[in-house]
Amino acid sequence: MFLITGSNGQLGTELAKLLPQALLTDVADLDITDEAAVRAYVAEHNVDTIINCAAYTAVDKAEDDEISAAKINIDGPRNLAKSGAKIIHISTDYVFDGLGHKPYQPEDAAHPVSVYGRTKLAGEQEVLQYAKEAVVIRTAWLYSPYGNNFMKTMRRLGAERESLNVVADQIGTPTYAANLAAAIVRILPQMNAENKGVYHFTNEGVCSWYDFARKIMELSELKCNVNPISSAEYPTKAFRPFYSVLDKSKIKQTFGVEIEHWEEGLKQCLKQL
Repeated sequence: MFLITGSNGQLGTELAKLLPQALLTDVADLDITDEAAVRAYVAEHNVDTIINCAAYTAVDKAEDDEISAAKINIDGPRNLAKSGAKIIHISTDYVFDGLGHKPYQPEDAAHPVSVYGRTKLAGEQEVLQYAKEAVVIRTAWLYSPYGNNFMKTMRRLGAERESLNVVADQIGTPTYAANLAAAIVRILPQMNAENKGVYHFTNEGVCSWYDFARKIMELSELKCNVNPISSAEYPTKAFRPFYSVLDKSKIKQTFGVEIEHWEEGLKQCLKQL
């Protein structure tokens, strides 16, 4: 039996569509920070595989709330990994400092510079320590028709305003949650002790937030003018990686995953709205 934790989030919602037989839990149904509750739930429902989409993702808020971030991003994954089930655990590009200039490999040294990044890296380590079969997937710039995300914010603001300022010096790759969900479903039957490890998945291609915003306006047929600004002109509490392009070779070679270009993913997403 599959269990999807964090099932109300962007990725959890997309996975639930592809795995209609899966058990779905969010914070109200199962507190992953409670080890006894996790163990009991997994045993009672004969869960053999967990896809952990639950996370504390409020990047700036985490700077002032490290205790909550650590409980959800470190203790939660540890409890799930210790339950005895196989686990696919979702992580983030924020485990890197973003000061590099070539796509990050899964084996590259992590150097998180925010509470969110540090807690997510520690969560990865707990999963790999305690689960016999585990795939950790780092992703970046996730969006979908559900929840709160950059794409939806840009569409809303683009409909309300004549112009917007968007950061142009942070480089990465937007990731359509449905594309990641499809990759996870492909990986599930191939998991074993030999391919345990860390993998990267985003859509293909590279852009800035500014480029992404312009493409959202264009494909949404919104007349809003997007102006490029620097990160210094848009200060945030937590440091954002300047470069967070992830190398996807390993996930493609190991599991035969095919990956769409980010512009194609965006077109697919907008059709769903």
